[in-house]
Amino acid sequence: MSDDEWKAAAVTLAESDPVLRRLVDQAGPPEVRAPNESHFGALVRAIVYQQLAGAAASAIHGRLVAAVPGGLTPESVLSLSDDDMRKAGLSGAKTASLRDLAAKVLDGTVILDPAGLKDEGDAEVVARLSAVRGIGRWTAEMFLMFQLRRLDVWPTGDLGVRKGFGLAWGIPMPTPKQLEPLGDPYRPYRSVVAWYCWRAAELYGNAADSALTR
Repeated sequence: MSDDEWKAAAVTLAESDPVLRRLVDQAGPPEVRAPNESHFGALVRAIVYQQLAGAAASAIHGRLVAAVPGGLTPESVLSLSDDDMRKAGLSGAKTASLRDLAAKVLDGTVILDPAGLKDEGDAEVVARLSAVRGIGRWTAEMFLMFQLRRLDVWPTGDLGVRKGFGLAWGIPMPTPKQLEPLGDPYRPYRSVVAWYCWRAAELYGNAADSALTR
């Protein structure tokens, strides 16, 4: 979806919900950067960055990209040896995840071509990606939101979304199970609501933390 569609969704939500109206006023229109790498490249990056600090992850990712001068593709990843992967700084587990991703793209388990993705619903994309070693539901949902820019993703397991929803709507932070139905009134724009939940956690989080220490 385009920037205009995300912004139009925010306007629609603000017109029907006073909490979102306040958040839109405070945080402005949603800003979702256009993808600057291939779908495969985005998933490779997600795997590499898992459980690593930003600088370390960036360095490892840079060495991995440099090891495949022709660019990150399933074929180029599978062409790398264990030694190549180790020199890039990848653990055995991440090497296995990258190879599993590449193999599943090539055998059709994971569909990444635009025409194929157009015919797949969000749940099917999540299910296919979750079949890859090292890719869980959260990673798949972030791929849907920020790489495919789909408008109705509701990442209930994300701590920032849960925290922000509680702060914005003035309720105790919901569990993932509790948050699931709370998103229903905002279909088909739950991705936009999630974006504003992250902003709410940033805007109100410090105030809430200060109140708890008084």
